[in-house]
Amino acid sequence: MIYGPTVLFAFGEGAVLPLLPVMAARLGADIAVAGLVASALVVGQLVGNIPAGWAVARFGERATMAAAGVVALAGVAGLLWAPNIGVLAASVLIVGFCAAAFGLARHSFMATRVPLVFRARALSLLGGTFRLGLFAGPFAAAALLLLFDDERAAVWFFGVCLIACVLLVLLGPDPEAQLAARSTATPPAGHSRYSRHADGGEDSGEPVTGSIPTQSRAGVFRTMWAHRDVLARLGLAAASVSAVRSARQLVLPLWGVSIGLDAATIALVVGISGAIDFALFYASGQVMDRFGRLWAALPAMTLMGLGFLALSATHDLADADVWFAVFAMVVSVGNGLSSGILLTLGADTAPPANPAPYLGSWRTLTDAGGAATPLLVSGVTAVWSISGAVALVGVIGLVGAVALTRFIPRFSPRRG
Repeated sequence: MIYGPTVLFAFGEGAVLPLLPVMAARLGADIAVAGLVASALVVGQLVGNIPAGWAVARFGERATMAAAGVVALAGVAGLLWAPNIGVLAASVLIVGFCAAAFGLARHSFMATRVPLVFRARALSLLGGTFRLGLFAGPFAAAALLLLFDDERAAVWFFGVCLIACVLLVLLGPDPEAQLAARSTATPPAGHSRYSRHADGGEDSGEPVTGSIPTQSRAGVFRTMWAHRDVLARLGLAAASVSAVRSARQLVLPLWGVSIGLDAATIALVVGISGAIDFALFYASGQVMDRFGRLWAALPAMTLMGLGFLALSATHDLADADVWFAVFAMVVSVGNGLSSGILLTLGADTAPPANPAPYLGSWRTLTDAGGAATPLLVSGVTAVWSISGAVALVGVIGLVGAVALTRFIPRFSPRRG
């Protein structure tokens, strides 16, 4: 019940994502417009975070997840029967908006209930469930295309995943109710005692369980103002992580095209790098829980920054294809080591009594970093070169590493 709905949502979304440009092209879009249609998903996530924070704080995680799944079905219907580009883009925007609400609801739940001593591992698993869906979804889409020769089959598959997700959320055991009941019992002998109460009071040593209390909750914008210092410093540093991650998804295929590789070779390199990325998601949580958040964030950002900088210098080399494969793997190792870091830092700094509005602001900042990167890469490539754009991404990664070193809170998870 914790991870299952997330896997279902991400699995269906991952099946549709690669086909959005194809669906736009069938409606008459050129390459530029097709790219804008696909980017509507990121825009929907960006604008949906703050309203999602309000909804979770007002109605609770379970209701928000169920509502997001139902509304996303309307977006799926639009994808299936869109008569023009405008309706298709609006449908993609709705799906992105619901993805934001769904992701924030689960993030808020985990931030409040998971004890600090294994918070990073739990949130890395949450990040891993998204990566699993986005990694496996395209393979499901490929199989459906082979069977039906129609990209709408993947959209139907997304709809089935959403229905299963909503049914699981509404009909399955409610984790909030189970943990609320458990919180009234006395912890067994030897039970770890290491976290604050969810109401933000004195540290009693009890693990955080139960529903978030509803009294004296601040609104979204009041919460943003109250935590403006953290959001302006650590939040912007975290946005650099999202920016470099987003650049990886865009830069690697573009680089392969720019050095003359065929589509199959590019797909193979990107696929292998994605497998490395997915394989490391739990290792990131282990490192953060055992040694601290910086021990995962700093190596991850340093590897990605240096990897992009080195790649930018190989464009005109005789063996550019080999260097492309090598540095794609280096960047993927760094990306894998960063799995869960944004979720964990958001949970670490969120107010325990009412995390959802804060997490809405946090996720808006981080998503903005990811949304701005494709525009930055495209603009620099147009006025300079692809090598210059990749080098700039590398610089952003190294600057982000310095900022994270400066602003990540220092504490020992073992001592709380």
